[in-house]
Amino acid sequence: MSEFEVFQQDAGRVTGVLLDIDDTLVDLEFAMTTGLRTASEHLLPGLDASGWDHFFRIFTHETTHIYDRYLAGELSFQEQRVLRGRTALAHFGVHMPGEDAELAWVSHYASIQEAHVRPFADVHPFLDALDAAGIPYGAVSNNVHSYQRAKLDRAGLQRIAVLVGTDTVGVAKPDPAIFLEGVRLLGGSPAETLYVGDNRLIDCVGSTAAGLRGVWLNRSGNSPDSNTRVNEETVGHGDGSTVSSLLDLLPLG
Repeated sequence: MSEFEVFQQDAGRVTGVLLDIDDTLVDLEFAMTTGLRTASEHLLPGLDASGWDHFFRIFTHETTHIYDRYLAGELSFQEQRVLRGRTALAHFGVHMPGEDAELAWVSHYASIQEAHVRPFADVHPFLDALDAAGIPYGAVSNNVHSYQRAKLDRAGLQRIAVLVGTDTVGVAKPDPAIFLEGVRLLGGSPAETLYVGDNRLIDCVGSTAAGLRGVWLNRSGNSPDSNTRVNEETVGHGDGSTVSSLLDLLPLG
């Protein structure tokens, strides 16, 4: 019996499912790395594969403190992108000649990234199974509603009608209020609602602390210690469960 089958037996029925968006429903890392390389190749000629991996790592993982400033309302979304790009390029000795050049780089990157947003292969089969079982679902994300609505639509996920963004209730994950608003919109109870996301602490532990049934979607087989953007004391304690694919969650009900 798998870890999740034990989790299902212990936890009881599921009457609703909420999911993170970025790198849970949509492969944002693919879209971002494609956009970053295409927008930056003329600035970093001759960069080898390991160099590009390092560049991507700085922008996507090592500058999350800048994104956290956006979540805290200290920066606009555009400003955090500029600062993250500036940091990544500066590591390789590249400095834009001014604000206009930085904004042009961000615009080029954003247009390419948006064109490459796509759902993971397990998403539609999973949502099909939820529809067949009559289980409502939605998304709760650490970005604003309008931006994430457009992203879901570009990815062909218009079927996800319930969406809670950071501006919906004025807080970001792992604050319990953002998870509980998703539960309210689904019309269920926290104890019977799964929350599935790719960040172990913010998504799995955070939703568990809010009374939901948190699940860490660990697609890449990371160790728990490699997925620690926030201190566990900030979000509470609770192991939840771990799966490597959304299809590992089935059957539900």
